[in-house]
Amino acid sequence: MVSDRGQGKGWWGRGLLALVLLGGLASCSAPADAPGPRNVTLSQKWALQPGDRLAGYEVQSGLGDITLDIRGNRVFMPFDGEVQPAEGSENLCVILSSPDVPAYLFRLCGLRQVQMGDRAQGDPIGSGDSVAFATLRRQADGTWAMVEPAKELIAQFLDQP
Repeated sequence: MVSDRGQGKGWWGRGLLALVLLGGLASCSAPADAPGPRNVTLSQKWALQPGDRLAGYEVQSGLGDITLDIRGNRVFMPFDGEVQPAEGSENLCVILSSPDVPAYLFRLCGLRQVQMGDRAQGDPIGSGDSVAFATLRRQADGTWAMVEPAKELIAQFLDQP
């Protein structure tokens, strides 16, 4: 599932699976009862984070993100779970959580036409052009650390079951 390689506590921190679409600003479509933003405290502290602004431009991804060109295709739920906006990301990123993998969260950034709320395995989450994936693992102190994702896990987001 998820590899734990690269979990040193140095500058590079832990590897992260993030799904970030760089092709443009993300837009989210959410029903009135959509979940509120989720705040995720990372144990790693990097100067630039998705959603930050630099010289008038919005940062689309950061360290630990794995970016793929998916050419406008859809991204799917790899298992049952909930999709909610990531706090402070100006609709750039969403957080996917699942009771199937309670020690992990998945951050997907830059998606268009995002479907928020409870989603079933195989349901589309959104679509985009360039996609960056991030995987976070819960630490003993309650913070989250980026971990290197397994290739098979990323493929689950891209292949409809």
